[in-house]
Amino acid sequence: MNWSLYSRICSWQNLLLAFRKASKGKRGKAPAAAFEYRLEDNLVNLQAELGNKTYRPGNYNSFYVHDPKRRLISAAPFRDRVVHHALCNVIEPIFEKRFVSDSYANRVGKGNHRALDRAQTYARKFKYVLPCDVRRFFPSIDHGILKEILGSTIHDGDAMWLVNRILKSGEGVLKDEYEMVWFPGDTLFDAWRPRGLPIGNLTSQFWANCYLNGFDHFVKRELRCKGYVRYVDDMLFFGNDKKELWAWKRAVMDRLAGLRLVIHEKSAQVKPVTDGFPFLGFLVFPHKMRLKRRRGIAFSRNLRNLAGDYAEGKINLDRVSASVLGWVTHASHGDTEGLRRAVLERVVFRREKVEVNGKDNAHFYQDL
Repeated sequence: MNWSLYSRICSWQNLLLAFRKASKGKRGKAPAAAFEYRLEDNLVNLQAELGNKTYRPGNYNSFYVHDPKRRLISAAPFRDRVVHHALCNVIEPIFEKRFVSDSYANRVGKGNHRALDRAQTYARKFKYVLPCDVRRFFPSIDHGILKEILGSTIHDGDAMWLVNRILKSGEGVLKDEYEMVWFPGDTLFDAWRPRGLPIGNLTSQFWANCYLNGFDHFVKRELRCKGYVRYVDDMLFFGNDKKELWAWKRAVMDRLAGLRLVIHEKSAQVKPVTDGFPFLGFLVFPHKMRLKRRRGIAFSRNLRNLAGDYAEGKINLDRVSASVLGWVTHASHGDTEGLRRAVLERVVFRREKVEVNGKDNAHFYQDL
């Protein structure tokens, strides 16, 4: 049986799998638990809405986080997250085989630590590096351009209907985060172009890779850059010829302009790899990595907040341990043993007769 893409998206097996993925790690939280309480009814209703195209996404719950930069996170209702997974389950494999190997964000078998390792490998191989990052990337993603990119591969009108429905639901969510950039040929009407992907959607993370996939191939095939790493909108270009890297910067800016994107020009400077370069919260050198100072400060602040919440009984020690483990796992990818020990031994956790400080903190650190 030759099912269409949309039939596969709406199938019972796919919706059930989508629920399981959306609820992973969240089954104890109210939205996921409420959906699961009447799981069969909810999936039947969702399947019917998708089938007759009466599906309407709900409103986003938006809030700011500081990690360490201030970012607006927009969380879709749980049932919409199930739909996002259902869509990505089917269309993501189609795009995955088209992605270049040195794109590392939100892909199975990739991730930030592998991106860091790859960057350090290139730092040992090449003399110079050009780091670039896109200014206000997610708020700048143009819906019209994204639809063209997705539509050129998704040859199913019904599947594109769902793509458009999800895109429309996020229109304007990041409007206050976007600062208008004018490109050659623009008119006043271009200020009203639909743009922005809510940070927090699974679809947003996936579509960001789709949006820059053509750019990745430009870098590999036309610039012939043999040392290239991209994680979301953070890019590194390695080479042995400084003049060539400066020429690449101009070519990168011109190419990204076609996607209505601009880079931070001041920070995009060619430098020797031996000077170290910032990437994913670390300062990367050919033979060592240092956690950026503000990352350590941000976690120290977060740890003090956790200690306060624990003292007031708002969270348990398991919650504290999970947060600390996550940070230690990330920080330990660099040369940070002294930093980790100093941060963990600086904060006291006390509630009733439970205390973790001084010597105990050191044991806690060693266990991690």
